[in-house]
Amino acid sequence: MYHNIFDSHAHYDDAWFDDDREALLAALPEKGVCGVVNNAVDLESAARAIAFAEKYPYFYAAVGFHPENLENMPGNYLDQIAELTKHPKVVAIGETGLDYHWDIPKPLQQRVFGEQLQLSLDLNMPVIVHDREAHGDVFDLLRKYKPKALVHCFSGSVELMREAMRLGCYISLGGVVTFKNARHSVEVAGEIPLDRLLLETDAPYMSPVPFRGKRCDSSMIIYAAEKIASLRNIGIQELLDITADNARRFYNINT
Repeated sequence: MYHNIFDSHAHYDDAWFDDDREALLAALPEKGVCGVVNNAVDLESAARAIAFAEKYPYFYAAVGFHPENLENMPGNYLDQIAELTKHPKVVAIGETGLDYHWDIPKPLQQRVFGEQLQLSLDLNMPVIVHDREAHGDVFDLLRKYKPKALVHCFSGSVELMREAMRLGCYISLGGVVTFKNARHSVEVAGEIPLDRLLLETDAPYMSPVPFRGKRCDSSMIIYAAEKIASLRNIGIQELLDITADNARRFYNINT
């Protein structure tokens, strides 16, 4: 059985886990999972992520506002995020970023993303970046602020990946690399420097083949790891070890 599986990006507070969350999270270490970073999308999900991190030793939390969750954001949201980061198991700001798929005012998204990037710099913390149909503006802001950033579920080209590398970013890949139409993700997986690659699920979403359309959990990282390892001509366990080390380094986790 494989071990040292580190899921750099998940959402276990999602309602899809309500029926069996505790049993699932208790069992993941038996399936080789050594770490999970649960990402918030607002203050309520941040509190839930921290509660999970307090309960499960292998769990960590990221706190921030997702671009789809800005409607009821309090005016002092930055102060509230900063307060949450004092918890010892909060390891990043996030997830934050830009999402142009939905009709959410772009100036508002850009302002809030920029403010959270600046907060990550002020607190000397990494930041987890959501980029959906917004490559140009996301990377303009990354160039402006130069944070320690993870571009999660990376969907750009090899050329954009190289720009991310130039900026010092990390990239995470997951189940999309197993999809038949995932040309960009497969090309990036084959070219990215291995010391900047993390693995993720985005659980409960983005399940790999053969589980597309079903609920994803961290044990399914194996399918993405298998695909990427074959592209890089290395062993699956070797890739898991490399990406787990990268995740600990990116998130400043010393255990």
